Amino acid sequence: METASLSRPQISLSLSRFCKGRPRIHLDRPAQNPIKLFGFSSKKLVFRRDLRFPASFPIKAKLQIEDDGFVLEDVPHLTDFLPSLHTYPNPLKKSPAYAIVEQDFVNPEDVVSQRVVIRKGSPRGTHFRRAGPREKVYFEPEEVCSCIVTCGGLCPGINTVIREIVCGLNYMYGVTEIMGIKGGYRGFYSSNTIPLSPKSVNDIHKRGGTILGTSRGGHDTTKIVDSIQDRGINQVYIIGGDGTQKGASVIYKEIERRGLKVSVAGIPKTIDNDITVIDKSFGFDTAVEEAQRAINAAHVEAESVDNGLGIVKLMGRYSGFIAMYATLASRDVDCCLIPESPFYLEGEGGLFDFIEKRLKENGHMVVVLAEGAGQELVAQSMRAVDETDASGNQLLHDVGLWLAQNVKDHFTTNRKMTVNLKYVDPTYMIRAIPSNASDNIYCTLLAHGAVHGAMAGYTGFTIGPVNNRHAYIPTLLCNGDTEQGWHHRPDVG
Repeated sequence: METASLSRPQISLSLSRFCKGRPRIHLDRPAQNPIKLFGFSSKKLVFRRDLRFPASFPIKAKLQIEDDGFVLEDVPHLTDFLPSLHTYPNPLKKSPAYAIVEQDFVNPEDVVSQRVVIRKGSPRGTHFRRAGPREKVYFEPEEVCSCIVTCGGLCPGINTVIREIVCGLNYMYGVTEIMGIKGGYRGFYSSNTIPLSPKSVNDIHKRGGTILGTSRGGHDTTKIVDSIQDRGINQVYIIGGDGTQKGASVIYKEIERRGLKVSVAGIPKTIDNDITVIDKSFGFDTAVEEAQRAINAAHVEAESVDNGLGIVKLMGRYSGFIAMYATLASRDVDCCLIPESPFYLEGEGGLFDFIEKRLKENGHMVVVLAEGAGQELVAQSMRAVDETDASGNQLLHDVGLWLAQNVKDHFTTNRKMTVNLKYVDPTYMIRAIPSNASDNIYCTLLAHGAVHGAMAGYTGFTIGPVNNRHAYIPTLLCNGDTEQGWHHRPDVG
């Protein structure tokens, strides 16, 4: 086996061999109520998840490469820069809950394949370390001082993740010193902390939002690591999106530079479900379920009047997963507009033409669009200048209001046709609610996986399911810049 430490360009080249697959999602729809997705032929929707790294981010990764094309994207470990650390028996050995399990701990050689299906004779592809408890740990419970921080936008399930990190640390490993950092990254150096215990977080999973508060920006690596060092924190759990995980990478590198025994574990969060590598982001199922209410309201309004048209705008900055899944689940949507697919308004095959045909055929229709769809059209018509928020995300124009106004103007002025249009915007409603049962279970698995990884001495990693098996993924992969999103800058959280 060859062990390689590669620079950024070499990593990109080595991974490109395994990131060329572009899965096609076939959309089946009853013939009497067809759906139209602009820009795609044969009803095939293609999502690209090509992996790239920003040139400004100096990264190194541990790659283990074998002759048969087996690639292990390994995660950093504390012993990489502190080789003399002691190990301790895992406290789970004494746990009654684990006594009945046939295999108590994850085998150190267990890995998870990024690709389930490969052709005979082709390279085996990229793999990640399997998540779960290890037989040996690198922290004694009484020495652990852990903290949890949440950054970026809201998402269903954040409180569940917080709760299960606290309960996992306490019930499984006997850790009692756990604190919450309030207000995002800037809370590290503004002394905003609260003690966390299983009792204090007992019912927070029933609430939306985050009990710790959140913010964008405020990332000052030196101040954050100074605070971690001064407070004696040795486990940091970071819940957040692209900018947040990029910040986690920088924090880990500074901790490594200082030679501190501190594990940094990330739990990736985005309601848009556009994270490279992992199967699904937490909160996504809840968001799709909540979006059904808005779509149903738009459908009821539209079918109750002549030429009724309901337009529903959903979240999705760079990817249309929420809009697409909500559309497929509803079965009442006639047209779905997503950022991955450019569309046009006028002319044959344009949106106006399709709306007119559907209204003549059915008497009503429903359009669902993601917030990032058609941004170039809005920018052109408004001659707008691109701006970004504190996390480096492009500030989007309100494509829903723009589209609604253009539809009204077109049919009133050009077609002399009355359209009863209702515009529904549940954008923030779908992310401010508590997570549903499915997401609650998923959040528990993520939180416990992060705890197991930190106790086992891993650092600079994120946790997520790869082909339905939870794995530890280098943070640099989960915040890679993709065409669907997860855009980030090195100086924001």
